[in-house]
Amino acid sequence: MNKAKKKRRWPINLVIALLFLSGLALIFNAPIRDFIINQNSNRYHISNVTRQQIEKNTEKKVTFDMNSVEPLSIQAVLAAQMDNQPLPVIGGIAIPELSVNLPIFRGVNNISLMYGAGTMKADQVMGAGNYALASHTSSGFAGINQGNLFTPLQHAKNGMMIYITDKANIYEYKITSVRVMNRSHIEVIDDVANRNMITLVTCETRGSDDRIIVQGDLTKKIAFNGAPNDILKSFELSYNVFYKPKS
Repeated sequence: MNKAKKKRRWPINLVIALLFLSGLALIFNAPIRDFIINQNSNRYHISNVTRQQIEKNTEKKVTFDMNSVEPLSIQAVLAAQMDNQPLPVIGGIAIPELSVNLPIFRGVNNISLMYGAGTMKADQVMGAGNYALASHTSSGFAGINQGNLFTPLQHAKNGMMIYITDKANIYEYKITSVRVMNRSHIEVIDDVANRNMITLVTCETRGSDDRIIVQGDLTKKIAFNGAPNDILKSFELSYNVFYKPKS
């Protein structure tokens, strides 16, 4: 009798075990994904790249097709990990009040937007015209808002400072606009006459058709070697730190 009951129960036990394992996979999906992103982003830390390497990387042939970029997922991150292709670092971006510090890569593709910010136009130059950068938004875990990639832009406010560098100069921008717009509004990355500005683009939420658009105006250009310590330190943070909004 007991043996018969056990035989009838094993399919139920198997289903329970599979549901348990599926639940664990869902719980740890985001932390595993973000851990891999963090480790790879730090491979490209601006401190690991010389000015000479940056100059060479500006000549690399890359794609600028945003339509080819897929939503961030554990599957995409694992595929990128297996690919392991070197990315052309051409600088870094820091937003101290949001604890953002990321490598800037030439071009946009699935892998570059997983590990940092990608340039959206082939001919853009730091400090001139509309310097446009894109990166992914990464969903948080257990109610914690992580500072991965451009996720903290949801807390961007007018007046915050953005810094970008090519290790020759640091360009300082002040945020003047934070908007949510449909992805069809590609005109936001166009140059504006008589205006040197920056545009940062990311999904409002992971997989969304809406984009957070952060724009700012250039306020000053500073020689990298003579920059104030507080600005230089903003580029020394480990990439993708945890960010908690200020109360």
